[in-house]
Amino acid sequence: MIKQMERTRQAVIIIFYACMSVKAFEVEITPASRIVAQIGGTVMLTCNTTGCASPSFSWRIQTDNPLGGTVSNYGTYSILTMSPVSVENAHDYLCTVFCKAEKKEKSVKVELYSFPSDPVIEISVSLVAEEQATVICKIPSVYPSDHLEVILKKEEHILLEKKFLEDDSTNTETKIVTYSFNPTAEDIGKDITCVAKLPIANMDFEPKERVTSQKLNANFGPKNTIITASPSNSAMEGDSLKLTCVTESNPPPQIVWRRQVANKSIQYLVENNVLSIPHARFTDSGLYICEVINLVTNKTEKATVDIVIQGAPNIAEVSIKPSTTVQEGQNVSIRCSVESNPPAKIVLRRKSDIADVGLYSEGGILLLPSVTFLNAGDYECVAENKFGKSKSAVALNVECGPKNTVISVIPAATVKEGETVTMKCTSFGNPTPVISWKKKAATGEFEKNFKDATLTIKGIRSQDLGLYECEAYNQFGKEEKAVRLLVQAPPKNTTLSVFPSNAVKQGESVAISCTSTGVPAVQITLRRKIDDVITTLETQDGKYTIGSVQLKDAGTYECVSVNELGEESQHLILDVKVPPQNITVLVHPSENVEEGENVTIMCSTYSNPPSQMVLKKVHPEKEIILSSMNGTFILYNVTKNDTGRYLLDVFNEVGNNIKVIEIAVVGRAEKTYQMMPVIIAFSCVTAIAISVVMILIYVSRKAKINGSYSLVKALRPKV
Repeated sequence: MIKQMERTRQAVIIIFYACMSVKAFEVEITPASRIVAQIGGTVMLTCNTTGCASPSFSWRIQTDNPLGGTVSNYGTYSILTMSPVSVENAHDYLCTVFCKAEKKEKSVKVELYSFPSDPVIEISVSLVAEEQATVICKIPSVYPSDHLEVILKKEEHILLEKKFLEDDSTNTETKIVTYSFNPTAEDIGKDITCVAKLPIANMDFEPKERVTSQKLNANFGPKNTIITASPSNSAMEGDSLKLTCVTESNPPPQIVWRRQVANKSIQYLVENNVLSIPHARFTDSGLYICEVINLVTNKTEKATVDIVIQGAPNIAEVSIKPSTTVQEGQNVSIRCSVESNPPAKIVLRRKSDIADVGLYSEGGILLLPSVTFLNAGDYECVAENKFGKSKSAVALNVECGPKNTVISVIPAATVKEGETVTMKCTSFGNPTPVISWKKKAATGEFEKNFKDATLTIKGIRSQDLGLYECEAYNQFGKEEKAVRLLVQAPPKNTTLSVFPSNAVKQGESVAISCTSTGVPAVQITLRRKIDDVITTLETQDGKYTIGSVQLKDAGTYECVSVNELGEESQHLILDVKVPPQNITVLVHPSENVEEGENVTIMCSTYSNPPSQMVLKKVHPEKEIILSSMNGTFILYNVTKNDTGRYLLDVFNEVGNNIKVIEIAVVGRAEKTYQMMPVIIAFSCVTAIAISVVMILIYVSRKAKINGSYSLVKALRPKV
């Protein structure tokens, strides 16, 4: 339209300059007499003058209707512009020009049409083969429609022709042509063409014919559905497998793959018709169903194929019920699940057992009632068929309390003092037992605890001997074992004791005990030593008892403890205290003497400690006391005044004894004839007395035992 306006302006200018040389007053309209314009476009009518310097222009429609446009005057020419052009602009337009008194007119006829775009084809939303469908062809904004011709055809086959000769529309309208038919599957892809023509005689415009085509797309199916398996429907495990579902359907259908196994359906949804299994497994065997669904036609069709996967056995699982970790006494089942085609021979056994010995099953299930720790271990499942063999194992863990507890002692349970001994305690249990040691005291209570499985004692001593107990403990129980450790040592701690004391009185009961320690057991010997005489005493458990102790039991007692490693001894002195006894008194020359004589009183006794002796003369006024350490008292030149009773008191710390001596002193005789016998007697007595005194002194010395004097004992072997 813009190009047409530009051409019109150029024509006006050319005419204008051409007329400048003409002096006569003339009027021209461009375009001349007739113009064809499309509704909705722009029309420019130019009225030009020549031979008039100052023309006056006016525009009008002969029917006195409104102009329907705008007027622009430019000196010698005037332009009437109509934009956009409508049906109301279809008139004869008159341009009137006044040049002073002169008037001239020119007219132009405006004819209109509307054929702006190609037809529009509309087909039913869903065409289903063999079902009626409707095709609509729309020709938008046509004018004048009474000249419109429409042809509807399929490929080159005319389906419908229509002319709108009787249409009396006075404005632009969209004209519609409708055609119904039953499409077939063969119609898919064919062109439906709508040809619209507007042949108006004596009207020069282009185009006068417009064409639109659209391909038919009929919906149908699915039908003729089949499944192909590549490489085949019998594949080896691990191979790739491709299932292709082929069908005839428009639009392309939704495909659902299903696999049916033992009345169970497993569904796979895919976007295309190919189901790929990159690595086929035994579990992929089964009946595969391809279900094709046309969501437009709402029709479904199925195809099936039976797929068989073969290969060496594959052990899917070796499981233990109720758990891989159980407690002793529980019932356990071990199951081996195998995938295999053809079916495999299954052997389930414990790996540590020798073939054909121990726990064994050929059914894939091994039952272990009331398990013990001996049932623990790795259980192996072996599956075999003609294509190969497969193995898999699972560990059974049996929890139990400590058992089979064993103590080992290095170098031995009997060692010598100073050596190193190692005691190791081992125990089986699950979980592994915690091991501790404790030593049992003599009271029966445990005095020491050692938190380790190995107990090492360096430089062992005698006090380390005893009962050692190992305790193995875990959450399921405990077990105890004991070992007695003996420490070999030479005799030691040898003690020699006497009860009630080592100084006793004669007649008391005395117990002498000898104890000693040592390993091996010591042999205890109790000996009594008096001077050079050694006597071995009979003891009972190292104890020697004297029911009534005598002075002869006094002496040195020695305890000797001996074993193969050495000897140790202890000694003590037993002191038996005896009061004076067996007292013997000798008076020399006699108890009746003459004045002037010497009287010797000799006393011997048996006592311990040695007795003291006191000689007292009983006198009412004056008491005379004589003492002696050796038991001899001498009265020199006795007189009658010495006549009387004498008390000889013999005593020591244990007791005393008193002897009474009566001494009578008479006057000396004066007869001469009697002197010789007396002298002789005196001489004899003197000699005898001296001899007796010498004998008594000798006997006293022999009879002195631990400070005691015993004439009786001294005289026994001599007299």
